[in-house]
Amino acid sequence: MTKEIDKSKKVISTNESNSALDKNPIARFFRFRQLQTNFRTEIIAGITSFMTMSYILVVNPSILSNAIFLEKPGDLFGELVIATAISAVIATLIMGVYAKYPFALAPGMGLNAYFAFSVVLELGIDWRVALAAILLEGLIFIGLTVTNVRNKIITAIPDCIKHATSAGIGLFIAYIALKNAGLIAPSETTTTTLGDLTQPTTLVAITGILIAFALVVREIKGALFWGIIATSLLGWIFGLTPPPKGIMSIPQLPTDLFGQAFVGLTQIWQINIWEIFRIVLVFLFVDLFDTVGTLTGLGTKARYINKKGKFPGVNRALMADAIGTTAGAIMGTSTVTTYIESASGISEGGRSGFTAVVTALLFVVAIFFIPLLSAIPTFATAPALLIVSILMMSAVKNILWDDPGESIPSFLTIIMMPLSYSIAEGLAFGLITFPLLKTFQGKPQETTSVMWILALVFILRFLLN
Repeated sequence: MTKEIDKSKKVISTNESNSALDKNPIARFFRFRQLQTNFRTEIIAGITSFMTMSYILVVNPSILSNAIFLEKPGDLFGELVIATAISAVIATLIMGVYAKYPFALAPGMGLNAYFAFSVVLELGIDWRVALAAILLEGLIFIGLTVTNVRNKIITAIPDCIKHATSAGIGLFIAYIALKNAGLIAPSETTTTTLGDLTQPTTLVAITGILIAFALVVREIKGALFWGIIATSLLGWIFGLTPPPKGIMSIPQLPTDLFGQAFVGLTQIWQINIWEIFRIVLVFLFVDLFDTVGTLTGLGTKARYINKKGKFPGVNRALMADAIGTTAGAIMGTSTVTTYIESASGISEGGRSGFTAVVTALLFVVAIFFIPLLSAIPTFATAPALLIVSILMMSAVKNILWDDPGESIPSFLTIIMMPLSYSIAEGLAFGLITFPLLKTFQGKPQETTSVMWILALVFILRFLLN
């Protein structure tokens, strides 16, 4: 009898809770009752997602500042932090309010390295023109999403090349991280060699890397963020880098970066058409593969994908990504994409778009901590970069290594990215060799006309370079 009374009380309590959610306009808009969630769960999930991806506020400005040079003295790092945060806010809010999914977005790792090191520094393309290329990529992505052409492109590119691209970018990022940490150094005889491990900054970077690894294996939330902070603290304590002059300040808009993509559009006609085509193509493909792969993984984890394998409303999620990239280019930062770190918020129970809204609001708050963020040294980003690269390398397990028709193009894609110091060159090797080897293998049906067109384009690009 007592058990029946207790059960009855629970039912009444649940009904009262559901009734309260039905009356709340925010809970009703985000469908809390249908998704079996509540404000407390969604807020905790949003905070968790922010903590696991907040490292981008330091890492993205650190990478982009290698390639973006202002003609007049100014706080470049601070402007890049604001551009990173605002682009994340815009894209994540659209994801939360329009798509109503708990996924967070920000400038993507890998693509920021491609922007800085491959496009601007290696090719000598003006950073404004590079931003213009990202703007064009974002607009094309919007068009592909609206017309549903993206499905044909995704289907045409073999899965092995998609996985290899992710892994290759991971190696590329790891190479940058080891270089920034001083763990590897240039050599006239062997090209690269082990760095001087007795250097104070290298020792601190190694310590920070070990701390970050320890936090990751202990599954501490925000391990990447805390790894950066720990390394920075050691650098400040030992006097290897100046400590922050303050903690908070009123931010100024990134006036030197805002709208420079439009300036780049006026200059783009001066650049070799093949280079611009290749740059936009790589931005588009990597963003497309990365977004689709991430959304699929997150959708599976959150159980949004139905038994037929369909992801309801995925076009809205893709649109959030496309608009975020376009807005990010206008703000002055590299391609915006959905973050796999959103899985941490989903693991905490986040199921609605309100999770993304909370994450977006925290990015707004972070803008006021630029004095602290700007004091973080480059070597302190090494722990986060290495962990991100390890996560991206996990894609290799999905490649059919027993099939040489797939393993060879995949391997070339992966290995050529760090060795050529270019994501584009690695992708080109994979796209060229895949249809050729499939034909030699007697399996031309496993490739597509789109792949042959892409292979021909890249071959012409190499011949006419």
